[in-house]
Amino acid sequence: MTINALLDGIFRSLAYFLPELALTAGFVLLILAEIFLKNHPKRQQMLWSLALTLVLVTLFLVSKQWQANPHFMFSRLLYVDNKAVFFKVIMLVSAFLLLLSVGWRSAHPPEFMSILPAFLLGLCLMTMAVNLLSIYLSIEVVSVCSYIFTAFSPTRKASEGALKYLLFGALSSGLMLYGMSLCYGMAATLDITSDVFAQNLGQNGTFPLFVAGLLTLSGLFFKLSLVPFHVWTPDVYEAVPAPVAAFFSVAPKAAALLMLMRLAMALPPSFQLLLAAVALASILVGNLSALWQTNAQRMLAYSTVAQAGFMLVGVVALNETGLRAASFYVATFLFFNWTVFLLIEWLAPDGRLASFAGLGWQHKIAGIALTVAVLALVGLPPTSGFMGKLLVFSGLWEAYQTSQNTLLLVLLLVGLLNAVISLFYYLKIPFMLYFREADKKTGAPQLTVYQQIIVVVLMIPTLLFFFKSDWLVAFIDAL
Repeated sequence: MTINALLDGIFRSLAYFLPELALTAGFVLLILAEIFLKNHPKRQQMLWSLALTLVLVTLFLVSKQWQANPHFMFSRLLYVDNKAVFFKVIMLVSAFLLLLSVGWRSAHPPEFMSILPAFLLGLCLMTMAVNLLSIYLSIEVVSVCSYIFTAFSPTRKASEGALKYLLFGALSSGLMLYGMSLCYGMAATLDITSDVFAQNLGQNGTFPLFVAGLLTLSGLFFKLSLVPFHVWTPDVYEAVPAPVAAFFSVAPKAAALLMLMRLAMALPPSFQLLLAAVALASILVGNLSALWQTNAQRMLAYSTVAQAGFMLVGVVALNETGLRAASFYVATFLFFNWTVFLLIEWLAPDGRLASFAGLGWQHKIAGIALTVAVLALVGLPPTSGFMGKLLVFSGLWEAYQTSQNTLLLVLLLVGLLNAVISLFYYLKIPFMLYFREADKKTGAPQLTVYQQIIVVVLMIPTLLFFFKSDWLVAFIDAL
C-alpha cells in the first residue's frame, strides 16, 4: 500500500472519529485552562463547566453515529458499529453522573477535570478496538487514568489503594502483552476480526492455545474485576470517593465487556469452559467475601466482582440470547448501581453500614430509592435487575441445552444459589434503614432537592425496564 493510500485512509477514518477528536481537543483545552486560570477565583467552577459541556458534546457526536454504516478505521485498528455506540453512551452517561455528583464545589483537585476526557477517550477506544495492538493501548490509557483517579484522594488509604492498583495492573498488562505476542505468533495477524485469526489459532495445540488465550484475556479480567484479578478492587473502592467508585464499577466494565464479547467470538469455542470457570469463581468469591464486610463501599466492591461474574455468564453462553442479556445487564446496572453509590456518599459519608440506621424514615424518597436499587442488585422483582439475571440465565440454559456441558449447568445452579446468598448482605442496608434507630447524637444528613431529583431520575429506569424490558431488548437487538 502506498503512502498516499494510507493517508487517504486516515483522512476518511477521521469522519468516524469525531467524538474521540472532541475528547482529545477537550483534554488539551482543560489542561491549558487549568494553567491559565491558576489564580482565578472561579477556576474550579469553570473547569467543571468545561468538562460537563465536553461530555454533552461528545454524547451528541456519538448519537450522530447511530445507524451509520459499520466502518473500519485506521487500517482496521478500530471498528465503529451500533454496539460500540451503545456502550459509548453508557460510559458517557456514567461520566455525566460523575460530574453531577461531585459538583464544582468538590474537593477534587483541578487535574481531576482534565484527566476525565483522557479516561473517556481510552474507554471509547476500547469499545472500537479490534486489533491486538489497539486493544492493548486503549486498555493502558484507561488503566493509567484509573491509577491517577485513585491517587487523587489525599489519604494514606488512597495511596495504598493506588499502589496496589498499579502493581496488579502492571502484572495483568505484562501477562496480556505476552499472551498477545503468542497469539500473534500463532495467528500471523493482529486483526481479531479477520477469518485468518480464528482459522490459524484453531490449527494449534490445545495447551499452547489455552495459555496464549488465558494470558491475553487477563487484561480484560483485570478491568472487569474478575477472579483472580480482583484483589485490588476492595482497597480501591474503599479509598476513593463513592462517585468515583461508581464510575469505576460501570464505565471501564462496560468497555471491557464489549471487548470481551468481540474476543470471545474470535477465539475458538473451547474457551467457553475457561470463561465459565472464571464466571463461577467470581460469583462465589464476590458474594462470599461481601458477607463479612461492615464498610458499605468495601461490600459493594466485592459485590461488583460477583456482578461482573453475572455479566460474564452472558458472554459464556456464546449465543445471541446471552450477548443480548449481557448488554441489557450492563445498561440497567448503570442506573441502580449509581443509585446505591450516590446514596452511600450522601447518607453515610463515612462508609459504615451502621450509619444508615433509621435514615429510611427521615429521608423517605432516598430510603425507597436505595431499597429499590438494592433489590435490583440482588435481582428481585419489580426491578430491571431481575430481568437482567433472568435473561442472562436464559442464555446460559439455551447454551447448556445445545452443548450438554456439565460445567454450564453447574454455573447455572451456582449462579441461582448465589442470588439467594447475596440477600444476606444486600438486605443489611434496608434493615439498617428501617429496623434500627438513628443515632440522635450525630443527627441526620440533609439531602438537597437537587440530590433527590437525581435519585428519582435514576430510580425510574430501574423500575421501568422491569415492566417494559422489551423496549430495551428490542433496542439491543437492533445493534
